[in-house]
Amino acid sequence: MKKIIKIYIFICVMLFAISKTYAQTSISVSVQIAPPELPVYVQPDCPVDGYLWQPGYWAYDDTDGYYWVPGVWVSPPDPGLYWTPDYWSFEGGSYGFHEGYWGSNVGFYGGINYGYGYGGYGYNGGRWEGRDFRYNTAVVRVNTTMVHNTYVDNTVIDNADVNNHASFNGPGGVTAQPRSDEQAAMRDHHIGPTAEQVSHQQVASKDKNQFAKVNNGHPTAAAMDKVGGRPLNEQGQAATTSTLGHANTDVNRQPTDMNRPPTDVNRPATDMNRPATDMNRPAADVNRPAADVNRPATDVNRPAINVNRPATNVNRPANTVTRPATTTSRPVRQQSRPQRHNKPQPTQPQKKQGQ
Repeated sequence: MKKIIKIYIFICVMLFAISKTYAQTSISVSVQIAPPELPVYVQPDCPVDGYLWQPGYWAYDDTDGYYWVPGVWVSPPDPGLYWTPDYWSFEGGSYGFHEGYWGSNVGFYGGINYGYGYGGYGYNGGRWEGRDFRYNTAVVRVNTTMVHNTYVDNTVIDNADVNNHASFNGPGGVTAQPRSDEQAAMRDHHIGPTAEQVSHQQVASKDKNQFAKVNNGHPTAAAMDKVGGRPLNEQGQAATTSTLGHANTDVNRQPTDMNRPPTDVNRPATDMNRPATDMNRPAADVNRPAADVNRPATDVNRPAINVNRPATNVNRPANTVTRPATTTSRPVRQQSRPQRHNKPQPTQPQKKQGQ
């Protein structure tokens, strides 16, 4: 009897564990419309040593439909953990969304070929060695100035389904079934998405350019180098119309603008704490009278030459006054010589009487 009870308890425990595992990998959203195909995009370089790649995926909004959550490099909650991506599956006449999780092994993600190490089964983009993560640069991109733990393994590259961009598992998509090791990973202890991963999805849901009905399956921001970092389009160029990189998407580490209030708030502007120079030090025009007031103009203190020194015409009589004119000092010629009519006229001889 006791043995039967023990077996019964063991079965209950196992059923509880299975149900808990199923709850962690169960469908969280169910819709009637299939998600769009996966966009093909360029992966940005890993910016920080120890970050792992989270592939981009289609999420769903009850009002506006499918929107793209950019692929992004994220910080794992603990060393030694791998990310099992989100995926869609067709089950019971509808499309269901399976949320991703962290675990010591990669579980089943629908056989979806997300690329960059997630070819449909497991993860070939790198491996943990102790507390350090080594990146396989044959399939992932890293910033070699920041990341030095790398290796190259080309044997993991499989181009068989390179042209298959289906974003869901089931009829019309990928027809893959969980393998034994994936089933074991599904039963392992899981850790859900981190706060920054959740925030990353929430921010994407607020950008209208990420919705399929706007971008026709080509999202404005296809990938990002990190949460809250640079949004890039499918060609790996800056997505200038995206707002993802300008939002506060890192909820674990608040941005500097929130922890340290802006300078304008804590430290008043210079114009308020230190009065302007025009107020503390009066302008030169007020304290120091203008030169025209304190120092009279030269025309006032020093009389003009025309006043102190009489003009030459005053002190020295004109030549016409000091030296009599020639007509006055020297008699006119006609006065010095007798007039012609004063000369005695010759006497005419008198005639004798009788002549």
